[in-house]
Amino acid sequence: MLRGSLELNAGLKTGPLRWTAIGRFDREVLTSYEKDLQDMARRFTPGGPGSSLLSQYNQNELREFYVDSDIGDRVHVRLGKQQIVWGETDFFHPTDLIQGYDYRWRTFVEPESDEVRKPLIIANAKVSVPEVDGDLQLVLRPGLDRKRDIGNSYDLYGGRWAAQPFKGIDFLAGATRYDYDHPYGKANSPTGGARWTGLAGPVNYAFSYLRTFAPDPVLNPTANPIGKTPSGALGDFFFPTINVFDASVSGEIPVTGTVANLEVAYQPSRYFNTGTGLPNGTQGTGPVVRKDVITTTIRLDQKLRLESLLGTNAPSLFSLQMFDTWIQHFKSSDDIVAQVGWSAPAKRHDTLVTAFLTLNYMSSRLNPQLAGGVDVSTGDAFVIPSIEYQLGNHWRFLAEADLFFPKHSRGNPAQLGQSTYVLADFANNSQLMLRATYQF
Repeated sequence: MLRGSLELNAGLKTGPLRWTAIGRFDREVLTSYEKDLQDMARRFTPGGPGSSLLSQYNQNELREFYVDSDIGDRVHVRLGKQQIVWGETDFFHPTDLIQGYDYRWRTFVEPESDEVRKPLIIANAKVSVPEVDGDLQLVLRPGLDRKRDIGNSYDLYGGRWAAQPFKGIDFLAGATRYDYDHPYGKANSPTGGARWTGLAGPVNYAFSYLRTFAPDPVLNPTANPIGKTPSGALGDFFFPTINVFDASVSGEIPVTGTVANLEVAYQPSRYFNTGTGLPNGTQGTGPVVRKDVITTTIRLDQKLRLESLLGTNAPSLFSLQMFDTWIQHFKSSDDIVAQVGWSAPAKRHDTLVTAFLTLNYMSSRLNPQLAGGVDVSTGDAFVIPSIEYQLGNHWRFLAEADLFFPKHSRGNPAQLGQSTYVLADFANNSQLMLRATYQF
């Protein structure tokens, strides 16, 4: 890709009110590689967004526009289009579910989550309760956003981030479509939640309840419809509303100085697609089933004194994370698919381990980093070495390689993908990114 972005932030204070506006303008040049993908979509699956890739990559957007105000000494209110982060945000987002992500132009390897998170129109209030060292946050999304702003947006139209081997194939040209008015996931339905964060001695803890939209879409299959009759040849994707009950605790382990974080979320009655043994191209179009799910995140952060060994100017940060998704009352006879369109069956436990190490040189202006992850059950892995350099007060330069090592990739659409899981979607997608940023 050849991409440029201009982001403008504006702030204004009028009496007790503080206003903030953030706009972003994205433009791309259609590379020869992307033109080939676009031409394929126009020939074989015309009429969808894959026939005009720049319409997906070029955007003019008022990303955030909100007003802040304090009510007394304890209450802070923010109203308007904004981003709210709950829980873990590195690589995977098991509880950061208030808002979806726009993965059309760059999938989960984008280092800044704020760049791909979808802001929403929200009423956000924080109430401080110093008597018990805690804060209560109340969030209400009234449902005034654009319909496409809910859930995660993926490349389903055959562009540069389409799952292997479907580059150049546009599934939104008639085979499927997004349904934002499904009775089990109406985009204009109000959502929201509450989160309590507190301090108990040296330990930070939090409890939350959230009613939101499932981040990943579920297929309402034409062969086995649920809730309403779909219009796509294979079905319509929709984002069901879900309930999420979350608890987390973090603190420092005194002996080693390690900061440990444990987060557990319970999601009752989540929707899953079925049909691993269906004919090629229709896997996942069996009856939709519902299962309770528990997601667990464990993160360990450790400062390493590597100055004498590697010549760094400050302690280095090493972080190790484990993400596990556990389907309750799992039965192989349910025939749940890991991904629609593939024959790989879902697993009772889907466990990923990731880690990164950040080094600091030249008064922390030169910062190499090595990150990576592996799917424990499949062996599919990725490695991301990068180096960032800060020049003066304005310039930031980044060089990054995104390297994918799938063990069970799907070579062509005729294969069933019986062993192809999520990380294998990135087969043949390794890349080098060079980015220059000017902050003014």
